[in-house]
Amino acid sequence: MTQLADPIQDPAIGPAPVSHLQQPSRKTLQGLCWAALSVLIFAGWFVVTRFSVTRELRLWDVTALRFGIGAVILFPVLLRGSGRMSAKQWGEGLLYACLWGMPFVLAVALGLQLTSAGRAAAVAPTLMPVFVGLFAWVFLKEQQGRGRLLGYLAIVIGLICMIAGGASAHGVANPVGLLALITAAAMWAVYTLLFRRSALTPVQAAALICFWSAVLFLPVYLFAGLSRLDLASPGEIGLQAFYQGVLMSGVAIVSFNRSVALLGPSAATAIIALIPAVAALTAIPVLGELPSWEEGVALLAVVGGVLLAARPKRKVAVPSTTTTARQQP
Repeated sequence: MTQLADPIQDPAIGPAPVSHLQQPSRKTLQGLCWAALSVLIFAGWFVVTRFSVTRELRLWDVTALRFGIGAVILFPVLLRGSGRMSAKQWGEGLLYACLWGMPFVLAVALGLQLTSAGRAAAVAPTLMPVFVGLFAWVFLKEQQGRGRLLGYLAIVIGLICMIAGGASAHGVANPVGLLALITAAAMWAVYTLLFRRSALTPVQAAALICFWSAVLFLPVYLFAGLSRLDLASPGEIGLQAFYQGVLMSGVAIVSFNRSVALLGPSAATAIIALIPAVAALTAIPVLGELPSWEEGVALLAVVGGVLLAARPKRKVAVPSTTTTARQQP
């Protein structure tokens, strides 16, 4: 029997493509970086929004600044692609705007108004990966694996404990507000699954979401007299304009879409469930909101669930025909 040569060292085949072997890990690292940027911006959004809506501005003003400025900044993207984007793609953008645009923001805003910043940051981002896994399993027949199922279970248990622990310190949460936040999480999950199969780039999707949301919301905002911008200070308006219009409508949407494309929807959205922990830590120095010890323990359970749910699926290596042939005596 002829001695088998090392497939990596065999001169007949040449060295193994190192870049190809390293591509999955580099891709995963890039996806984690984009997801981490999304977490930081989304977590700060709850704190920054709560900071202003407890003063002069209202949630209507925040929504107008978010999509109005975002539409202006990203509109050149639509102009450059207007000759190539079809009517179907514009309609796809309208669907995305209904799922993760103005209706999503208003649902979260209602939850913020009826509950609190901490609870809103806990419910919507935490349940979103659970809905992604559920919808992918029911409608797409995707098996999630035991590790992810345990992660989803830990997230739900941690969320329940978080709400129960907050009730002892801050009172029972408003059920309508909780329902609005759960609805927002489900809408976000549907958008995430649909975008994975989209032909739109992350920047195009962000531009279309801002454009359609501005078209749907700004006329109502202006003609109904909902603006309170004249009552706020220029510094506060500038802060909200930058955070809502630039970071949330531009950077956050693009970074989240990139993380979905690189990590897949299940892993990317599981990492997004870290938002409650980051938001709770940020709210301590900014808003003076100190979580109870029950909420702290629940946050740890959520983090543990995130780590389980974000684990990538193991792929079974299939030997190539070349390697199989070379193993013949």
